[in-house]
Amino acid sequence: MREDYDSQMLYQTTRGAAPELDFTGVLLTGLARDGGLFVPSHWPKFSVQDWQAMVGLPYAEVAKKLMAPFVEGSIPQADFAAMVDDTYRNFYHPAVAPLTQIGGNEWVLELFHGQTIAFKDYALQLLGRLFDYSLTRAKRRAVIVGATSGDTGSAAIEACRDREAIDIFILFPHGKVSEFQRRQMTTVTSKNVHAIAIDGSFDDAQAIVKGLFNDHDFRDEVGMAAINSINWARIMAQIVYYATSSLSLGAPSRQVDFVVPTGNFGNIYAGYAARQMGLPIGRLVLATNQNDILARWLASGTMATAPVKPSISPSMDIQISSNVERLIYELFDRDSTRLNGFMTEFAKSGKASMPDGIMSNLRTLFHGHAVDDKTTLETMRSVYDSTGEKLDPHSAIAVHALLLERSGSESPAEKQAALVALACAHPAKFADAVTRAYGQPVPPPKFLSGIESRPERNYHLPGTTTAVKEFIRNKINQG
Repeated sequence: MREDYDSQMLYQTTRGAAPELDFTGVLLTGLARDGGLFVPSHWPKFSVQDWQAMVGLPYAEVAKKLMAPFVEGSIPQADFAAMVDDTYRNFYHPAVAPLTQIGGNEWVLELFHGQTIAFKDYALQLLGRLFDYSLTRAKRRAVIVGATSGDTGSAAIEACRDREAIDIFILFPHGKVSEFQRRQMTTVTSKNVHAIAIDGSFDDAQAIVKGLFNDHDFRDEVGMAAINSINWARIMAQIVYYATSSLSLGAPSRQVDFVVPTGNFGNIYAGYAARQMGLPIGRLVLATNQNDILARWLASGTMATAPVKPSISPSMDIQISSNVERLIYELFDRDSTRLNGFMTEFAKSGKASMPDGIMSNLRTLFHGHAVDDKTTLETMRSVYDSTGEKLDPHSAIAVHALLLERSGSESPAEKQAALVALACAHPAKFADAVTRAYGQPVPPPKFLSGIESRPERNYHLPGTTTAVKEFIRNKINQG
């Protein structure tokens, strides 16, 4: 049976200079006050028998079992179960996260059956309910601030729109998200929603958000909370689809490996968390576009930034991946002193190196591939020709990396493992790339039809912390 611990799960910060918090504290805090990211004080462990007992259960039932240890002592079991049920009954496929076979032992995990047709819905729809629940009981309001490279923003807005206890401000890089992604944010006219285009890249938007969190006076003044994957609750909810897909493909008796289109590292880190909990994942393959800092890090052992290069997969046009800090903390045996040294060096010079021994161990689990735009388009066409499946460009990057992994499999375990590529967005969200690949755009689901003609509410600010801070102040003071 699952290993039992104290009745309350506590969370510690990677930087080691902020107090431990319970789940509700972490949910409402987001980024720790020392600038670090929260991680659970221990990993809940599930036995082979525990995993076997979950085979065949509906998605929501697996979600309740896997997430219960993380909220233990903070949210009553019945209340949490009700929020989980309410979240996943609103998805548009009976399996919630279905698998599509594209080869003899190769699969695509479709994570675009939620309200904004992107994988962010699987966590953020729950997160919106968790915020509402916790804030109502605390009799307080929160200002949620987040940055998006495209999909987080619309999913966060959909989860938080019209909620009484929340004002939400989402920053996105001006001109660097698809038109569909922008419209999903700017056509929401709820009074508590503010989607803001800022000058610069996603990394600039993310830096502004972190700067606001590190301004403790402002943070306390407005009651800030985080909805990006710096918030542990996001990672927690994303663990579930690694489990449900693995169990569908024969786990725990069979190894299932995953290929993840990777930008901010939160999604693939959730796969790492699932493995820490006992799920038999043999390898996690990060698939990047031409902004390949993570693939280069795995190859060389040095994490080094480079200028962001616009691509047809804009949600991955990122150079500074926040969640990799959580992994490095684990690699350093949760030694905050070593973690701080690495992160300080990276912040100062834009590069930092890992010890060879640690990188050697890391490469036994993580593999990496970078895929350029030309290859992405070719993969979109070839997969459609061979399977009839139309992919968005991010998912195509994952499928190309999957094919590289399969052809390069060496060990018996790798050759026999089921290999799953995560399809993280519906192709309708990226009409330009999809039209280049298939000759015409893919229509969105019926509930999103007509979005191209809906009126937009546009805000555009300089890419500075000061400008965003004053905008937030003015909006919340207006009521």
